[in-house]
Amino acid sequence: VQLQASGGGLVQAGGSLRLSCAASGRTFSSYAMGWFRQAPGKEQDFVAAIIWSGGSTYYANSVKGRYTISRDNAKNTVYLQMNSMKPEDTAVYYCAAAVYSDYLDDGKTYRYWGQGTLVTVSS
Repeated sequence: VQLQASGGGLVQAGGSLRLSCAASGRTFSSYAMGWFRQAPGKEQDFVAAIIWSGGSTYYANSVKGRYTISRDNAKNTVYLQMNSMKPEDTAVYYCAAAVYSDYLDDGKTYRYWGQGTLVTVSS
């Protein structure tokens, strides 16, 4: 599976962005998908995840209520809608695909990673 993240950019605090992650291959619908982010000088953090069917979603406490993860298996794409954004949301955002739906907040669970897209939130 190859993953291509897009949609990053510069947004003012309080604004919104939607990230997309397009996957190649016919087995996209069998993978759980996740978003992670890495701010400058910091470790990579879990942001959100969604199981293969879209029936369950998981969020980091820092984004709960502001971010929404969704997927369209017909389009081989997972989305991250980010609202009420804060300067501390500034990071490179990565999408990833996991074979199993356990421990989706752990980056080690994921087998495939996209290249990342930069999100900058100005104050």
